[in-house]
Amino acid sequence: MRKIVHRHLGKVVAGGAIAVAGTAVMVGITLPGSVSADESGSTRQQAAQQAGQAGQGQGQGAVQPGVVEAAPAEGDKGTGRDPLTDDEMERVERIALNPQLLRSGENAEGERGPERINVELAEPDADELDDPGAPRRAEAAFYDYKNDTLVTRTINLDTGKVEQTGTQRGVQPPFSRTETVEAAQLLIADPLGAGLKADYKDATGKELTSPDQLVLSGMVFRADAGTKPDTLAKCGEQRCLRLFSKVKNGPWIDTRAFIIDLSTRKVAKLG
Repeated sequence: MRKIVHRHLGKVVAGGAIAVAGTAVMVGITLPGSVSADESGSTRQQAAQQAGQAGQGQGQGAVQPGVVEAAPAEGDKGTGRDPLTDDEMERVERIALNPQLLRSGENAEGERGPERINVELAEPDADELDDPGAPRRAEAAFYDYKNDTLVTRTINLDTGKVEQTGTQRGVQPPFSRTETVEAAQLLIADPLGAGLKADYKDATGKELTSPDQLVLSGMVFRADAGTKPDTLAKCGEQRCLRLFSKVKNGPWIDTRAFIIDLSTRKVAKLG
């Protein structure tokens, strides 16, 4: 690690690689270069002017700019192993979210209906691998915070029917953007977020009031026998997130010690 500036959270990370304590991963962090957005824009403008000057006087021999054709409009339905179209993903979500799941489920914000994790093209069955006419299917995954359950549904895109439904506990898929933003919001609002807000003000001179002011990512946190405090003991059964935060166009702020339990909507600091 080239440089660490000690501040309210302990570290505002200025570069290098961060080793995540208690996990088997290493998170590489590369900060923006020394040229700011304004400076890089100015550099590009100067380069364009120089290129234009160099091209003057070449007359008919100058190379003319190429013409890029617009991408064709995406159709309502894909074929074969084509990626799902936007229309297909919306249709799959509508089919998967039946009235019962909508009424009983709960999302990361505590509102009605489960949290959408992803919608993706499903793999064909083993006996359909070489069949060009095999049905096109999609799999929709939702996390129900009401009972900490991952719900997956496989939909036949040709018939519009749900062919398979699965429910699993203790399975923690990658977080959606909505979940990561909600975790940051909970940290900002919690007394434990005071250090994050202080470090943000040190870095920018401005108050941190919204997750939109940060570049965010999150990874699943699972408790083990030695995890402290005890309030995190159910992480893994419950949906817990370790947050990584960065000032937009600025430094990383070390928030790795803070775990946000989205199932209980509580924040804890690792002991």
